[in-house]
Amino acid sequence: MIKSHIAYLACTAAIVGTGLGAASPSSSGDSIHVVVEGESIQKAVDAAEPGDTVLVTPGTYRESVKVTTPGLTLRGAGRGTVIKPGTTKTANSCAAAGNGICVVGTKARKLEDVTVSSLTVTGFTKSGVSAFGTDGLTVRNVTAVKNGVWGIAQEQSVRGVFRGNTARDNGDAGLFLANSVTAEEGAADTRGTVVEYNRLEGNRIGVTVRRLRNLSVESNHITGNCAGLFVVGDENKPRAGDLAVRENHVVENNKYCPKTARLPFLQGSGIVLTGAEKTLVTGNVIKDNAGTSPLSGGIVLFQSLVGVKSEKNRISDNELEGNAPADLVNTDTGKGNTFENNSCWASKPAGLC
Repeated sequence: MIKSHIAYLACTAAIVGTGLGAASPSSSGDSIHVVVEGESIQKAVDAAEPGDTVLVTPGTYRESVKVTTPGLTLRGAGRGTVIKPGTTKTANSCAAAGNGICVVGTKARKLEDVTVSSLTVTGFTKSGVSAFGTDGLTVRNVTAVKNGVWGIAQEQSVRGVFRGNTARDNGDAGLFLANSVTAEEGAADTRGTVVEYNRLEGNRIGVTVRRLRNLSVESNHITGNCAGLFVVGDENKPRAGDLAVRENHVVENNKYCPKTARLPFLQGSGIVLTGAEKTLVTGNVIKDNAGTSPLSGGIVLFQSLVGVKSEKNRISDNELEGNAPADLVNTDTGKGNTFENNSCWASKPAGLC
């Protein structure tokens, strides 16, 4: 695979023509690796050094890509750069796990400053993009469609930025952020992870934030899922929460999803807090989420299925309408939850609007 500065060959003109745009080499000599259809993205990634960029031109690439190089940028030409499952000949550990793109560090030694942007990942049995043990990962303008479990997923990571992505028709969450999927641990501090300006459509859950603290979920468009957004905690310490859910548009999440071992059937849930504390839910527009699940409603506080109550959460200044069984639903007996200045028509119990 070619390694060079951006000012070489006719590839540069092709990249500009496909919308990737020209870039100047940095003073440290960061290099550009151009991949065209029929070539291997993984070979380019393996050849790259910290700070390099791998540019993937439009086309369909049947492989899984594993990134372990810090500071690497993996960038496509937009939705026309499509990554799909490959054959056994191109398999690596990322493919073996059922993922499309894997960004992999460790819990003890985070992989820093990787960017994945401007491409489509589709058809993988687990996740379109899977990140573990990262620090400062950016996932931007990625389209994750029809993957078996999660569209874009991250665990054991800090300071992530998930901006401007589309996650559609994935088996579980469009965006899934967690401390650990496999271990029973207290909530982890994400050190300011940001989830913003994403479109989450047709998934089981639009966004799941599981056992995390210190992050924001804001200005996302969430519609057509079984449930819009879940903030999930449990009995471990520290508790999940201390985060902000603000200015999201959460509308008509009325798809039906059957029950699982952890949750009852889902339908018509806007924003759900379960076993969480000190979460601010403010400035959201939440309309026409309707169903008969125990978790149905506009904004729902629900005691964790392992018995943990939601406490000290603030629900304020949201606009709610047309949600059923009510705009605000509080079936939790936890202390210190407040409902202030919300524009809504009905609550359960009465008096929260």
